[in-house]
Amino acid sequence: MGSKQNNSFYFDNFIACADYSCQAAHLLDKAMREFTPERVTQMLDEMHSVEHAGDEKKHEMLNVLAKAFITPIEREDIIELGHNIDEVTDKIEDVLLRLYCNNVKSIRSDALEMVAVVIKCCEEMKVLLSEFQNFRRSKKLQEHIIRINTLEEDADQLFINSMRDLHTTCTDTLTIVIWREIYIYLEKCVDACEHVADTVESVIMKNS
Repeated sequence: MGSKQNNSFYFDNFIACADYSCQAAHLLDKAMREFTPERVTQMLDEMHSVEHAGDEKKHEMLNVLAKAFITPIEREDIIELGHNIDEVTDKIEDVLLRLYCNNVKSIRSDALEMVAVVIKCCEEMKVLLSEFQNFRRSKKLQEHIIRINTLEEDADQLFINSMRDLHTTCTDTLTIVIWREIYIYLEKCVDACEHVADTVESVIMKNS
């Protein structure tokens, strides 16, 4: 049995893909904290490199899966989890794209609070996936799933507060339109992390 066919290959791949999500989240945070409109295209190139590397990692797994005879969990679950982790990185890249396409000139402070939650979510997701291989014995998985769910609730509250503040303090219609969209995209990042946690939880339920 080749090393790529052993069970840990899939779980290691999930962790590696989650690491790209963490890199993307930190890159978005850096881009927004040190925001200069002139550097957005450079940050987009960096972000796209991370997203592309994550994509390649996922495809490497799908290529192995296509030839595999036996898998540690159902094939559909491997495909879904790989896709959902990839979606996290994609959604983070989408936020930076919105800053670029909307020609944003400065960053609102509440957006930085939301990015901080995105980072926590991605890091918690990586810890969850690091523990995932032991799902038949692990006592910690449920704690990580609950933490991600709690962070998603925190993000929801930040989203509501940010939207309320935007609509009550901002008088420029274009600014409202632009930032509404960015807040929505930031919330999608956290939702994508929760989808990963939901998929892990579903696998645990099927196999227990």
